[in-house]
Amino acid sequence: MSEMVHDFVRWMEGYGAWAPWLFVLLFLAASFLMIWRLEAMSDYGMEGTVLGTLVMPYCSGMGNLVFAFMLGARRGPGQEVLTNSLVNNVTNLTLLIGLPTIIWGLNILPAGAKGGSKARSKSGRGDSAHQLNRLSLLLTICAALFFAGVLWALARDGRITAGDGIVLVGLFLFWQSFHVFEVLRENVRSKRSFSWRLPMDLALLGVGAYAIYLSTDWLVEWVLGQKTGFFTARHLGWLSGWLMVLPNAVLAFYYAWRGNPEVVYSSQVGDGHICIPLCIGIFALYKDIKAPAFLQDAIWLLVGACVFHFLMVLLFGRLPRWVGWLLVGTYCLFLYYGFN
Repeated sequence: MSEMVHDFVRWMEGYGAWAPWLFVLLFLAASFLMIWRLEAMSDYGMEGTVLGTLVMPYCSGMGNLVFAFMLGARRGPGQEVLTNSLVNNVTNLTLLIGLPTIIWGLNILPAGAKGGSKARSKSGRGDSAHQLNRLSLLLTICAALFFAGVLWALARDGRITAGDGIVLVGLFLFWQSFHVFEVLRENVRSKRSFSWRLPMDLALLGVGAYAIYLSTDWLVEWVLGQKTGFFTARHLGWLSGWLMVLPNAVLAFYYAWRGNPEVVYSSQVGDGHICIPLCIGIFALYKDIKAPAFLQDAIWLLVGACVFHFLMVLLFGRLPRWVGWLLVGTYCLFLYYGFN
């Protein structure tokens, strides 16, 4: 098996200057495979914001996890993992929520669900589902705020140590176990069980995860080997962050087009949980991370974005199109200050 994989990698490398783009395509194809099967899994036990919070982040965040494991095992620069995670999270909360909002608008609550009890009584059970989605989404945003705050507190001494990494990974596992029990409870309540297709889907997810590992490993090595131009080790964190945010973009546009704004929202916020705290915590288990000067400012930016989204969902249950333009403009400012 390993010989076949080696021959496949050598065959792709034979295309010379086109090889990096082929490995980018492999990364995207593997991500789409995982999205396809995880979407199918939603038909037998995982729906709504649980799908966006528990399931989708693993397919869109697999590249970030592989990146953290790879750099950690190689004792690489922890600052690049931090940059990767921050670029990923800021892009999720601004650009990838802003663009679908500009095109379709994101209405967590339908018009009839925004009023008082009289308006809700007219809508019936459908509005109850929207209200539950809103509450679940508010909880997910609160978790992102909490994780960012914990990272800020742990990094105040200038370092993120192995002990800090245990705390970060433990927090993430506790948060995910909460959603696992939520899914199991809902399945018991609705007398629904997981499908016989689950083992096959898990096997295909394994294939996708391994392909992501191969493509990420090769691309990181290629970037580290470049001496001139933009695609060099100096921009590894930014480049990896942009690459690994592409599956998130597919999720955002697909579910916005399908009319599932709660999945758009929760998948982007939930993917941020993969990066902060999980990816940073995993790297810290391998090697201490020296907190860069920009970390505090970036965390405050994330906190501000989370507070903004929390208030919009709580007070209005929707994002109007002008907010989409505001979010995209914020991302442009983030890029400007990030490279100046």
